[in-house]
Amino acid sequence: MSQIKFQDKNGTFRIDNPENYSGLYLPLAGENGLKSSITPNLGGDSKTDQNHFLLEPVSIENLHNNRNTRNFWCRIKGKGYWSACGISAEQEFQKYTKEQDESSLEAGFMWQTIQRTSKKYGLSSKITSFVTIDGTMEVELVEIVNNSDEIIEITPITSIPVYGRSADNLRDHRHVTSLLHRICTTEYGVEVTPVLSFDERGHQKNDTTYFVYGSSENGIAPKEYYPTVAEFIGEGGSFLIPEAVRTEKTGRSAGVKIEGKEAACALRFAEKKLAPGENVSYIILAGVTQQKEKINEITASCRTKEQVLQTFMQVKAHWNEKVNVAFETGDLEVDNYLKWISFQPILRRIYGCSFLPYHDYGKGGRGWRDLWQDCLALLIMNPSVVRQMIVDNYGGVRIDGTNATIIGNKQGEFIADRNNITRVWMDHAFWPFGTTKLYIDQTGDIEILFEKITYFKDLQSRRGTAHDTKWGVNCGKCQRTKAGEIYFGSMLEHILLQNLCAFYDVGEHNELKLHGADWNDALDMAWENGESVAFTCAYAGNMKDIAKCVRDLEKISGINRIEIAEEMECLFSSGEKLYENPEKKQELLEGYTEKCEHSLSGNTIIVKLEDISKNLEEKADWMMKHIRETEWIKEKENGWFNSYYDNHKNPVECCDADNIRMMLTGQVFAIMSGTAQNEQIEAICKSADKYLFDEKAGGYRLNTDFKEKKFDLGRMFGFAYGEKENGAVFSHMVVMYANALYKRGYAKEGYKVLQTLLNTAMNFEVSKMYPGIPEYFDNDGRGLYAYLTGAASWYMLTMITEVFGVKGELGNLVIAPALMPEQFDENGKAVLELEFAEKKFKITISNPQKKEISKITAASCGEISLTQLEDKKVCLEKKKIQLLSKNERHEIFVETE
Repeated sequence: MSQIKFQDKNGTFRIDNPENYSGLYLPLAGENGLKSSITPNLGGDSKTDQNHFLLEPVSIENLHNNRNTRNFWCRIKGKGYWSACGISAEQEFQKYTKEQDESSLEAGFMWQTIQRTSKKYGLSSKITSFVTIDGTMEVELVEIVNNSDEIIEITPITSIPVYGRSADNLRDHRHVTSLLHRICTTEYGVEVTPVLSFDERGHQKNDTTYFVYGSSENGIAPKEYYPTVAEFIGEGGSFLIPEAVRTEKTGRSAGVKIEGKEAACALRFAEKKLAPGENVSYIILAGVTQQKEKINEITASCRTKEQVLQTFMQVKAHWNEKVNVAFETGDLEVDNYLKWISFQPILRRIYGCSFLPYHDYGKGGRGWRDLWQDCLALLIMNPSVVRQMIVDNYGGVRIDGTNATIIGNKQGEFIADRNNITRVWMDHAFWPFGTTKLYIDQTGDIEILFEKITYFKDLQSRRGTAHDTKWGVNCGKCQRTKAGEIYFGSMLEHILLQNLCAFYDVGEHNELKLHGADWNDALDMAWENGESVAFTCAYAGNMKDIAKCVRDLEKISGINRIEIAEEMECLFSSGEKLYENPEKKQELLEGYTEKCEHSLSGNTIIVKLEDISKNLEEKADWMMKHIRETEWIKEKENGWFNSYYDNHKNPVECCDADNIRMMLTGQVFAIMSGTAQNEQIEAICKSADKYLFDEKAGGYRLNTDFKEKKFDLGRMFGFAYGEKENGAVFSHMVVMYANALYKRGYAKEGYKVLQTLLNTAMNFEVSKMYPGIPEYFDNDGRGLYAYLTGAASWYMLTMITEVFGVKGELGNLVIAPALMPEQFDENGKAVLELEFAEKKFKITISNPQKKEISKITAASCGEISLTQLEDKKVCLEKKKIQLLSKNERHEIFVETE
């Protein structure tokens, strides 16, 4: 049975015969430029964005049959031909016979090496694949070895068919766009430069060139070329048995130009005789550039084997250094999986939510929610870049408390709606403050709240219920005053505006309106009457946290008041008579959004910070009390909160004798926000274990089986039960459930949630996925939608800030471990390495008796003693951290019992 076998502490793993498992692929990318996916057979694709695909786009359902991709052939004189990638008609058949090649894969962050041995032909291959750090090109280093006891003569031929256009053209004008291709052969390879591009942007003059170059290990150029598909595969041929491989068909020389054909970009190298045990290597380079004249210069850096090996070492070191978080729990496999989980947020930054085989939706970039959640991991791994990112992201907030949903390619770039779509996700205003709070706690930079920032402006107005007919593209994307000046408000004003507007945007049951959806994007069919109790809890918790933050701001800065837009004054209205009346709340909100629909007066008012805190706490207390009294579902000793109302205004969850409906989302935010009281948390845990937990499927399901399509709530109910948002073990919400439990002091229950999820991922024969955490597990426990999931950020954050208990509090480093006995090594130690306040720390939690931690007995950092705050909580103050050197790793020892 094939299993993942780790080779070191940096996540490098090995697996035998990986092509025997479907759907396996790795990401290969640079910091910018190419974004590739690659399978054990070198399938997959490569692109820079939606409109520039180097290789033909693939989705998970054609990944297994995609044969017109990377391949390297050896025509063996007198014997036949063999694919070093395992992709040939003969090898397809041999896969089910005793003649199958033996193969193994070794891989790490942004690279893979596949080794293949053919008993029939006496050859073996070793192919290492990666993308250069700057993303200019994908590199394949191919080594061929003669394992036989006789001389073998080979003719090496490689082919990387260039697609060279937008993904839109996969079916739309596929042939017509090939007529635009201008193909030329050069000394080292083949270049494809389309004349125009046909895509959603219209017909545009093209300035992009796609190239495939190659050389032998000593930098010698190929001998001949087969630039087009027709020439390479031949009449009636295929990529599994191309004519140019099976026959000694003459190719083209350098300097040939061809128009209007599909490009095969095949290169034939000179014949090579290999003595027994002898090896030879070849380099294949493929890339995309807008500087055609520099292709030779770009590729010259990887023309010899020595150059490629040097570049490869740099790539490995670069990505290992980026993953600057490490765990030691006594289980090397767990520690390495945690390494890969820590790598996933980096992949999200590069790929967004698209461009890997499972992630075939969207056209690149990230959504609003992603912008903020991905920052959570960056705050742990690379906090220096996050401050400006946070400031820029607030520029996407509208004056009505909603936000831009079309995100540009550049940081802080938001695009005005092109299609008049009025779409509002009601949870969007919740996420920015959580990220901002983490930033403030990690750095102590609470004065970031005074930063002045613009507001986003487009056609959409009144929280997605209307259009501002006075607005046009010529008005610009920033909110203006009546005088035509761009309006700037503090970051704190943005935060208050988002959360206060949400407070008044309620439905008939006085819970926040669902609008287009909340966190669960598939709850998208209840615009008129749907309500989200789950995120009403979430916003209540937010308001409590904002109130505390405002008090800290006053205490630290000495400033006791802020300036806000005068139109916002009504949002601070208070009193139970208002709070308990949904109609009055909506009227107040409508009055506010009407006043600022097109422009602001430009006038401001002064508000005391203490008054703001009291107002927020009053609203939050009322929301929590209302939910406890009206949304609790009781079942003997069990119980849970109703999470939603559907478009018929009915509660979604219930506890009838023959109909149990429970959703995890509502329980997560009730616990996390503080809405759920301790006895309710205990009842929720029992109910979740009874109705949602399925160990075979990987842990806690997102919901029970409603056994109806329920088109008055969302498309999720059209999915098969146990898939994606309809009852799958959806990693993101499961990890947030664990985080909530840890936050409220239920570490044992939280540990069960995290560990079940991790155990499922680590069981390769069930999950059938490379290391990491997927978006979800299906009914059989198979991991789907690998790599690009916000669950990774939350998993890493939970492990660091809750399990190890290492977190910031206004710039101080606080340690309050909640590790279980199983998470210590044989010597009773658990180790976390990370950076905090630009200093490197190695934190060792010592628990010699391996018991549940009851208190910390001693804690020190070198000669510095940490301050004891509580029995299980110690602190290294910011002023002491600032005195530490940046050039060394500082060891903190925490003794517990």
